[in-house]
Amino acid sequence: MTASSNVLSVERKFHRNAYEFVFDSLRFTQEMLDRGVPTEEESAHISGQELLVGIRQFAQEKYGLLAETVFRQWGVHCTEDFGRIVFELIERGEMRKTERDQLADFVDVYDFHEALDANYVIDVRHAFKDR
Repeated sequence: MTASSNVLSVERKFHRNAYEFVFDSLRFTQEMLDRGVPTEEESAHISGQELLVGIRQFAQEKYGLLAETVFRQWGVHCTEDFGRIVFELIERGEMRKTERDQLADFVDVYDFHEALDANYVIDVRHAFKDR
């Protein structure tokens, strides 16, 4: 998937912030995978599963242990909901896809509680450094 526009004026099924978060997560994932500056369309492409990895990491950085709560407030309850957002954006021409991309790529990839809360690690290395 690649972003083509950031205009979000059409009727949405999820909270507006969820759509903005998907765009931000796409950019985050492209940078994380060093695909931020495409030389050709395919080189910037991010698969659904890659995007979901980026969504998880970006959510943990941005919202910490509140990520699952934030997602719920947006009406996003599972990874498939992020797929629905992506395909809504594709339908509206705000993202592009390849023939390989499908909603099934987003189904049951991870459980939000497990991925965002139960396995959350707080980095305390710097808190206990000798001064």
